Amino acid sequence: MCLYSLTREERYLDAALRAGRFLRRAWNARLGVFPFEYSEGEADSDGFAYFFDSGIIVRGLLRLWRITGGREWIEAAKACGRSMRQDFAAGDSEYHPILRLPGKEPAPRSPQWSRTPGCYQLKAALGWLELHKDTGESDYLDWYEDLLAASLRTRESFLGCASGDAVMDRLHAYCYFLEGILPRVERPEVAAALADGIATVAGQMTAVGPGFVRSDVCAQLLRLQLLAGRAGIGANRLAALSLVEKIEAFQLSSPDLRIHGGFFFARRGGQLQPHVNPVSTAFGLQALLMWRQYLAGELLFAPDMVI
Repeated sequence: MCLYSLTREERYLDAALRAGRFLRRAWNARLGVFPFEYSEGEADSDGFAYFFDSGIIVRGLLRLWRITGGREWIEAAKACGRSMRQDFAAGDSEYHPILRLPGKEPAPRSPQWSRTPGCYQLKAALGWLELHKDTGESDYLDWYEDLLAASLRTRESFLGCASGDAVMDRLHAYCYFLEGILPRVERPEVAAALADGIATVAGQMTAVGPGFVRSDVCAQLLRLQLLAGRAGIGANRLAALSLVEKIEAFQLSSPDLRIHGGFFFARRGGQLQPHVNPVSTAFGLQALLMWRQYLAGELLFAPDMVI
């Protein structure tokens, strides 16, 4: 949808529609949830559902609705948004990251960031904010604002419990939090959190990057720097240029069209890791597009366009 909005090439819209149709098939109407993994013949089997993934699905479905006007997309997004609130709520502004299916019991938590609640979940809550914008229903706005407040309170503890390579992994998740606060950057406390967060991520990357650096974190940081700069918060062109060079070094040129133009996942000890990652590719592509727009003096991306 990002590429279609920029180019109006039908092949990108066709690809998005195929993904949307798959998601509608994958929706488990009996359980009222998107399963993490889906098989045509095992729709009601044991499995898991993820709060974070559900929020990303909501945003994708809403993007389809805005472009096509098809009611099926917004209705599916609304159902998923309600499931996020009703099924994953853990009390005290907290949400279970993973549910076991079919009973929807919370999965055991662990120190791994994706298996515990945290400020990173605010990125998924952007789905609620966008649902509010598209439907006018105030509940969605209330749920986003509640998780925003909780995330701002708990953000400082999120990075403090990692060491080694896990620091870079946590920076990836912490950038999700920073992306989640972008729609409220006009508030002084949010602007301060964004400026501090960008500085923290940049500093941590300098410290641990020589040993292990992820391409998606580089792309996330560049997107954040550009959007923060447009809001008048700490623009640093030299820092952005350094990130651009790092991101470009991850992009692959190959005769294999399945991976040509894709982005390697990471570099460890100066050595590129030999696999191409679709999420890294999406983030890297969007970050470089934003940089080109910035150089042209027309940064067109809004916070709700951040993948």
